[in-house]
Amino acid sequence: MSKRTNKSHQSVSSYFIGPQAENLGDFRDNIESILNELQKARNNYFPEDAVTDSREPKLFITDNTRNSQTFQACKKRVSNAVTKAAHLLGKHSLPFWSPRYQAHMCMDMSMPALLEYFMTMIYNPNNVAIETSPLTTVAEIEVGEQLCKMFGYNIDIAKIDQPVGWGHITCGGTVANLESICSKSQILPPFDIQGPQLNGLLHFVADSFHITTCVGENKLFVELSSWELLNLKPKDVLDIPDRLAKEYGISPKFMEKVLLEYSIQQTGKDVLEREFDVKPPQYFLSTTRHYSWPKGAAIAGIAAQNVIGVPIDHGARLRVDKLEELLNQSLVNKQAVYAVVAIIGSTEEGCVDPRGLSFLVHADAAWGGYFASMLPTEYQPGDGAKLTLGDADARVGEGVVPDSALRKETQEDLFALRFADSITVDPHKAGYMPYPAGGLCYQDERIRYLVTWTSPYLSRGAVTSVGIYGVEAAAAMSTWLSNKCIGMGPDSYGALLGEVTFTCSRFAAESAAMTALDKDNFRVVPLNMLSSELKPGTTTAKVEEEKQRIRDTILSQSNTQIVASDVGKPEDEKTLTLLRALGSDLNINAFALNFRLTPGKDGVWNTDVEEANYFMRRVVERLSVDSPEDDPSTIPFVLTSTEFGKALYDECASNFKHRLGLRKDDLDLMVLRNVVMNPFPTEKNFIGKLAGIFRDVVEEEVKVCQQRNSSAPTNHEFLLQGRQKLYILHVPSFHIANHRLQLIVEIDLDAKSKQEYLSLKNASPSEKLTLLTQARIQLPKVLKPNSHFKASIRSKDAGLLLKNITVTVKHVVKSRHLNSVHLDPAYPSAFMPFYLYGTTTEQHINHMLLRSPNTQFTAESIKLELDNPLTDEQLSRGPLLCLKGVHEESMQPFPSNSELEASSSSFMFKPGSKIAVQIFADEQDATAHSPGLASSCGKKDLLLATGSVTLGKSVVVDSETINGDPFKRIERVVKWREEFDKIGQSMDD
Repeated sequence: MSKRTNKSHQSVSSYFIGPQAENLGDFRDNIESILNELQKARNNYFPEDAVTDSREPKLFITDNTRNSQTFQACKKRVSNAVTKAAHLLGKHSLPFWSPRYQAHMCMDMSMPALLEYFMTMIYNPNNVAIETSPLTTVAEIEVGEQLCKMFGYNIDIAKIDQPVGWGHITCGGTVANLESICSKSQILPPFDIQGPQLNGLLHFVADSFHITTCVGENKLFVELSSWELLNLKPKDVLDIPDRLAKEYGISPKFMEKVLLEYSIQQTGKDVLEREFDVKPPQYFLSTTRHYSWPKGAAIAGIAAQNVIGVPIDHGARLRVDKLEELLNQSLVNKQAVYAVVAIIGSTEEGCVDPRGLSFLVHADAAWGGYFASMLPTEYQPGDGAKLTLGDADARVGEGVVPDSALRKETQEDLFALRFADSITVDPHKAGYMPYPAGGLCYQDERIRYLVTWTSPYLSRGAVTSVGIYGVEAAAAMSTWLSNKCIGMGPDSYGALLGEVTFTCSRFAAESAAMTALDKDNFRVVPLNMLSSELKPGTTTAKVEEEKQRIRDTILSQSNTQIVASDVGKPEDEKTLTLLRALGSDLNINAFALNFRLTPGKDGVWNTDVEEANYFMRRVVERLSVDSPEDDPSTIPFVLTSTEFGKALYDECASNFKHRLGLRKDDLDLMVLRNVVMNPFPTEKNFIGKLAGIFRDVVEEEVKVCQQRNSSAPTNHEFLLQGRQKLYILHVPSFHIANHRLQLIVEIDLDAKSKQEYLSLKNASPSEKLTLLTQARIQLPKVLKPNSHFKASIRSKDAGLLLKNITVTVKHVVKSRHLNSVHLDPAYPSAFMPFYLYGTTTEQHINHMLLRSPNTQFTAESIKLELDNPLTDEQLSRGPLLCLKGVHEESMQPFPSNSELEASSSSFMFKPGSKIAVQIFADEQDATAHSPGLASSCGKKDLLLATGSVTLGKSVVVDSETINGDPFKRIERVVKWREEFDKIGQSMDD
């Protein structure tokens, strides 16, 4: 192995306390140094304050005070609280420091960042003014320069042909994005200048102050139309104060007075939009944007509805063609664009449309920003991408951890950051800093004046207090020292992230090739398609062939073996080439699972999205923490998940479902995710060990899901209703495949049992009686006219009442499946529908189960008052009864059984309730099982009657059985607050 490689990994290993606290001694020594310096600082500040005139010590806190009972008691309370809090943090905190943690954007923080955070916290500087933070203000200024330089912004004020970049630390990416939104709403449009020109304060420049429009036309500023003002180039807008000073001698103080009446900060954007009759400008960004963008738009008054999502492709990347369509619409509609937001790259498209549209480009590089440190020092677009940052052929030896280079297209995206007008970055993500440490950089430092209340300086690169700029500051010293100690180039942070990138590729290889279609009972499908999948005319066989190559050349090989096997090979034949093509651009691997409904290589694959989601949810619950009862120390491998919904992911989600073997629908797809930040797990095949743990968990959950989706015969429970004619209502469950049926069946009992049943019914008309099959049966196959099965009758209070009953099927009123494919996309909004069945002298109703979750409502022996009485023939077909004035959508999901019982006196579905109804003929067959089963409701030509229903004594409301999951793991629930209260309790011990 080359010396460079040894040094690279040795350096990376020194940055962290370590997965097994290997470097804790070094960390402790540094903490001791910090405390020693703290003592020196306090003792050396006017030391004469601590002695009397007789040179005897005179401490402010004396030994007598420290030894007092009260002091010692307070000291003990603090000590107990600290010990307990540290214990609870150790017990309940996720092991971010471990290679076993591969979930969120969290990892062991760098020791320089932690140490500087601790030492700065002790001195508590406030960067709002330099007199309260002389050193840390300089640190934040330098941090801004460090970040700007990493992104390629100019920070040399001597280069007068380029804008000077400026950056600062915020408490996180959300606030950085908010500040970005605020600054852009100030720069577009410059109505605050044109207003005073037209209204007196700047009247003396009105007839001579010219400006160039974005299409190159030079015009008097006062003659610009609102549309031209909205689309001035950002630089030209920022130049206005400088030009007014240079060309007319106008001072910053006078400009402050000029802007007072018309600035957006003073009036709000709505006033200016009304004054100049313009439509609200918009933001364009990927539909997969972070939630902070609509949130920030709402806070800034732009409104979330003006944050427009741009569709993505199958790889979850923004589609430039769709962006162009949206920009064309903006031109046609004369609706300005504040900015186009790119995720780390895609900024090279520029910010001016030659047809007259100007906008800013912002790069949201909260996660990806620090990966710019991986760019080769002399990189230029078009340079070929290397496989590693160093010489891969020289890296042969034990313990090697290669540092992968960026992909060619990723390099170009990161290089293009320098052309963005502003960039969000989160040092507390890929910079390995403690929270809070976000950041915002501007290509042109003058933009910062748009979010401050002071007059803009006219000098370039002026050093002053930074706290007055922006929305909020944060951990500047921590960020500065970590950047300084580790370094911001390809041999420093770049080397660390290079090793992590290699680790990510090895994780991606595990998920890509974990399963084979011809033998496994589950499949793992990565979001990022294999190269064989992307080739025209690809086949399943070719994809499986590539997966086998991954198993042979990557999964079964150590780092050292992979590097050694590549020596002397052409680039396109190297294993590192194959490895680098796997996974995502920047170390976030997304993948999803599916399973066979029956075991074996010929088993049928599940096609139901809800069942795939359920499967993945069970896996994630096993590999994550969501309850105080979960012990992080027992979770062997930690993952997280997300969802791909139609609204945001659309074609991307549809393609992903197709690759999983799932049917196309509008349901959200659960997606597993591992964010790779740890550089250590590729050594000693630790990733292979984690993959084995994952496989074991998945295989166990496959068995549960196969049981849950079994169509084998089983026992069933029914509600038993009626006297003149008898009916059974199936008690369904959304969580058991062979119980996903809503059934209403007319039956008969053998003569003896029927007589005994009627006696029971007459004796207790309101009691709920259930019929249970005595042998396993398969529904709905056994429900053929004149077919028989054996059953027993039970009641909740008395238990078994009758057994060995012969049940004869007479007529199936309704038989409808409750699998997700057969459910409606929404609950009924204008009514609440029921099936109506019975005879002209005795009727019953049962709630239509159109969507999950739901509640079974049924009422026996109801009273109907109708304008048009129904016939036996109509009732035999099961018409639809709709409760008027009961808006089901607004009530779903219905409360639990216990909550319904507690509110029974006020709930609408109770004995004796009288409700207005409309009754419609059911245009669907009795066995129809597709969405839209309530389509008859509201159709005038199907209306049978109007009137009211009064519920009888026997009413059943059940939310538990239908929604209860018999496969759900039983967990003891302890409130987090109860755990937290233990800290307070320890203070009294």
